[in-house]
Amino acid sequence: MILSFVLAKLGGNERALECFSLRPEVLMAHLSGKTVALIGNAKSLSLGQFGPFIDLADIVIRLNAAPMPSAVSHGTKSDWIALSSPIPTEILQSRNPTHVLWMTRKRKRLPYALAVRPGFYLNRRSDALALRAQLNAPPTTGLMMIDLLARSPAAKITLYGFDFFTSLSLSGSRTAEQVPHDFAAERAFVDALLARDPRFSLRIPSAISE
Repeated sequence: MILSFVLAKLGGNERALECFSLRPEVLMAHLSGKTVALIGNAKSLSLGQFGPFIDLADIVIRLNAAPMPSAVSHGTKSDWIALSSPIPTEILQSRNPTHVLWMTRKRKRLPYALAVRPGFYLNRRSDALALRAQLNAPPTTGLMMIDLLARSPAAKITLYGFDFFTSLSLSGSRTAEQVPHDFAAERAFVDALLARDPRFSLRIPSAISE
């Protein structure tokens, strides 16, 4: 199986890679009627006290390295993790998610160990490319996850830790100029979504919203 996986990655065989993944309709069924907390990695989230509210969600989704500096600010649950790059095994073990989602269209980074995990989902390349075309820039992991949730039958989706790189990221040291994303376009995407979809809300720590 590992040989077929490597050949599919190197050859760009999407159909073969999707065989390792849950089907989209199966993933969507897990979200049906659920309350979801999507946790971005903005440093500003550490200024809030949203942890207890985050943990009340039916499904808590974290991104990439899934930093959790404090239960008070970030909560303790990690039901799903959405990735665009590999993360250390010890983080996966400590977070122990039921689902791992590989969001980026870049398949060569995808480790075999992730693809064979129970509950693995491969974000469809067509969805990632459509979002990239809409933004005219590569989307962040967080925005790809927001886009997926917008198409889901989830009952309520609350966004935490999204300030569109104003406070930089807990999961890295790069500045906005050092990453290939258009944060103004992503903010506009989310603002439009908040305006049209009542299921979505964005929680911002009062320390930076005043």
